[in-house]
Amino acid sequence: MPTGPTRRARVSDVAAAAGVSATTVSHALSGARAVNAETRDRILAVARELGYVPDRVASGLRRRRTGIVGLIGDDVAATPFAGRIIEGARRAGLERDVLLMVAESGGDAAAESDLVARFLAQRVDGLLIARMYHQRVARPDMPDDVPVVLVDAAPQPGWEVDAVVPDEAQIAALACERLTRDGHRDIAYVGTTDESRAARGRLIGVRSALGDAGIALGGGRLDFCASEAAGGREAGGRLLDQPVPPTAVICFNDQIAMGVMQAASRRGISVPAGLSVVGIDDLRPVADALDPGLTTVALPHEAMGRWGMTRLLDRIDGNAPSHGDGVHLLHGWLVERQSVAAPAAR
Repeated sequence: MPTGPTRRARVSDVAAAAGVSATTVSHALSGARAVNAETRDRILAVARELGYVPDRVASGLRRRRTGIVGLIGDDVAATPFAGRIIEGARRAGLERDVLLMVAESGGDAAAESDLVARFLAQRVDGLLIARMYHQRVARPDMPDDVPVVLVDAAPQPGWEVDAVVPDEAQIAALACERLTRDGHRDIAYVGTTDESRAARGRLIGVRSALGDAGIALGGGRLDFCASEAAGGREAGGRLLDQPVPPTAVICFNDQIAMGVMQAASRRGISVPAGLSVVGIDDLRPVADALDPGLTTVALPHEAMGRWGMTRLLDRIDGNAPSHGDGVHLLHGWLVERQSVAAPAAR
């Protein structure tokens, strides 16, 4: 026999079933005030039995919070790493009973400003502004008291805000150390023609790490190309067509590394027996699919999302410095596959 519509359980229902006041139920569920342990356990058991769900809107009005944080990314849908950033932020938020709303600007400054205004109209507690690769970000038009953290981005000069980015120099140095550990001394680097903090930081890291190992990055061992496989094929061809080609190549990203490996294959050079290749990013659809698999340095995308959300919630709760304390660097880590071997004797 069909039954009529049911309504959600209320605090008053839990109180009546548990034999306590509604105030005691509120204190037990929120933890705002101490409640006898036995009473609290009884209240929680009754709440579960009745399927009671706290009214987040009412709670937010009392605390002047919505329990929602907005994330605005520049190219979320088309970037494989975006999901890792979002997942890190989402998990960190749930641990503190905060939901994450995600929007994409498409890299358009006007669209980003519009999304900021829309999120603020929804009374979000704060904003994460994310980029899908490490770059500088201008301050959006927003009130000064809106809590903001930048993820995979650094602020333009004059904007004091918390930010988290990969340690690009450390990441590039890991790639160098992997090759020198296997005895490589004739190492080339293929960078990107894109202008970004990532491009500059990785080149600095390669120069520094190779310099520390007594290896000069010169004599036809430095090339630049577009950040894609086609660019890698062109740059790889230029390096490998030299009278004495390098024994190893470090690439700005995994797509370029794929192109370098293709250039080697076209010339009958085996990877890793005749040429070792290391990428950066750990773009798994590329690095895992290549044959041999690409040894690469992973970027801390999920950790950046987690750090950004945690710092934002600390700031919302008043547990962070009153002003942004600069750009926080997170390390990458080496992901071993099969594209590196000791150099062949010449």
